[in-house]
Amino acid sequence: MRGRSIGTAVAAVSAFVAAAHVVPAATWLAGPRRTWLPALAGAGRPDHVALTFDDGPDPRSTPAFLAALDELGVRSTFFVLGERALCHRELSREIVRRGHELAVHGWTHDRPWRPAPAREVRRLARAAHAVAEVSGTAPDWYRPPYGILTGDRLLAARRTGLRPVLWTAWGRDWTARATAGSVAATVLPDLRGGGTVVLHDTDRHAQPGCWQAALAALPLL
Repeated sequence: MRGRSIGTAVAAVSAFVAAAHVVPAATWLAGPRRTWLPALAGAGRPDHVALTFDDGPDPRSTPAFLAALDELGVRSTFFVLGERALCHRELSREIVRRGHELAVHGWTHDRPWRPAPAREVRRLARAAHAVAEVSGTAPDWYRPPYGILTGDRLLAARRTGLRPVLWTAWGRDWTARATAGSVAATVLPDLRGGGTVVLHDTDRHAQPGCWQAALAALPLL
């Protein structure tokens, strides 16, 4: 009986740990996020739209986005990977010089299904330090890869002093079938008079060349 009780207790603790890790990731679901956690979704003033980009910087594509944003007179927030920011320091600095904000997307672009709180804190702190190093300013915002905000990542953000934010509208610009028209048609209905748009300034974690659809969609948004 004792062995069975201990086994039951261990199983219960394991289940609790797993739930505490994974359940917060349900914030990835757009409907519940916008309804119950509008700040996390990036819902701001009705007259304001925040344009954001994930996964860069990428010397093959990010400069084209910077040029397009200059032409449109739009300032954006680039959620960069710490590893990429250090690999492309000058490009990261150029983003800031053009008047845009750098924020944290993580150290690398991974999925965090196994609980690893110490690892998450360490890697997120490393990414935040990288962004601060290349931009000269401590970052404020954090958006996890794939929008998967696990319990470990939420805790890591708090310990690192970063504010998690996801999005209210996305362009599904990572697919091979994405076009400027499809990106705009997907984004615009979800803005609802304000919010946060997420696009991608690189195809490193998506279909090759798909960033061109997001780039071409910018004048339509």
